[in-house]
Amino acid sequence: MKLAHVAFVAGRVARSLRELLWTHLLTAGVMAMTLLVFGGFLLIQENVGQLVRGWGQEIHVFVYVDGNVDRAAATGLRMRMERYPEVRAARYVSRERAWEDFKSALGSQSGILEGLDPTMLPASLELELYDGYRSRDAIAGLVERVAALEGVQEVEYPEAWLERLRLLLMGMEWLKWVLGGVLFLVAFLIVGSTIKLAIVARRDEIEIMQLVGAGTGLIRAPFIIEGMIQGLAGAALALGLLRAAFSFLGAELLAPFGSLAAGAQLTFLNTWQCGELLVLGWLLGTAGSVLSVRRFLA
Repeated sequence: MKLAHVAFVAGRVARSLRELLWTHLLTAGVMAMTLLVFGGFLLIQENVGQLVRGWGQEIHVFVYVDGNVDRAAATGLRMRMERYPEVRAARYVSRERAWEDFKSALGSQSGILEGLDPTMLPASLELELYDGYRSRDAIAGLVERVAALEGVQEVEYPEAWLERLRLLLMGMEWLKWVLGGVLFLVAFLIVGSTIKLAIVARRDEIEIMQLVGAGTGLIRAPFIIEGMIQGLAGAALALGLLRAAFSFLGAELLAPFGSLAAGAQLTFLNTWQCGELLVLGWLLGTAGSVLSVRRFLA
């Protein structure tokens, strides 16, 4: 494209942005809301995924011993379990230690335990596993062997719960794309309608350009660039709003997880993910404008 053509296209785009400023702002705003919802799902999914992966690395198996098993017998159980190939270390937790840990977990609400028997909780063995044995099948096999030992009352492990969280993450992934697809379609149609309005507003000018022999590409270029600008502006606004919401509400996002999220650090979208949102906005604006000019500007 010649330099004169570039200057002409830039001038037409600038004029359209001035004359139809509020229309363009409304379109960019709708795209921003669409990408904000999509980015919000992406942000939540990323942080919940990090929590689940972190919990998966800290899976412990809890073995509760019978009440008639004394400390010496429990120590024998611990030494036996430490010889299992899956077990990195085993820690004995007495009734008294379990009671203190329970009170600490309740924090300021520990007063509700007043009057209760401190020995009501069973003694237990806490098994720490090697990384290579954290799969569901490996843990299930270990639990089966441990549960068969004399003196073991019950065995608990959080893998089934983590599996449900992984299913939740998968559901969020599907919901993100389904809901995002509907919103993208709405934004796509609005971009097309905005470009249509711009074409109608400049119908006379377009006809004159066609009469003097202006190429189709030169006529269509300003409208396509307008769609690109709308998409990028909407994506940038969505990222700004998402960042602001993350800064103000970030700590509240961990509240539903309670003590499970202790020490966890929320992270914002990385550079690659921010770039994906910008590219997605650009593609939405470009696709909407290209199809619109092909339909209304033959």
